Amino acid sequence: MDSQVTDIKRPIAGAGIVVVRGDEVLVIQRGKPPYEGEWSIPGGKIEYGETSREAALRELREETGVTARIVGLIDVIDSIGAREAGTPGDWHYLLVDYAAIWVSGEPVPDDDVTDAAFLPVKDAIARTRWDRTRDVIGRAVEMVAALSEPQSRA
Repeated sequence: MDSQVTDIKRPIAGAGIVVVRGDEVLVIQRGKPPYEGEWSIPGGKIEYGETSREAALRELREETGVTARIVGLIDVIDSIGAREAGTPGDWHYLLVDYAAIWVSGEPVPDDDVTDAAFLPVKDAIARTRWDRTRDVIGRAVEMVAALSEPQSRA
């Protein structure tokens, strides 16, 4: 049996971040495939030796110039897509999405995004097409709201 295996396809690890500022959420418009032109949350590939948290915060800074404090893990999601005729290859991303609270900075699109903005939660959800993105936005808003609720004493 040949000890060398070639052309093994594996998922690509990525990290995303939902940044909440008051009653607004940060969204970006992607500038590269596979979701070019789509509105989403900031995020991208996890680099070798980098934690998913570090990657989420780095991508946030690179794509928008915004800084935030992560408050929790929302979910780990698979994004699997088959290529359409005449387009680049298939993909499989494993996305680690975090909820965060805005710390500083106003969004300025950079790196591989064409637009970035804080929008009211309802508008941010309406702009995103993928149901999983809409879901993580909603869950992040709930997580952040729960942090500010007074804790009942038993």
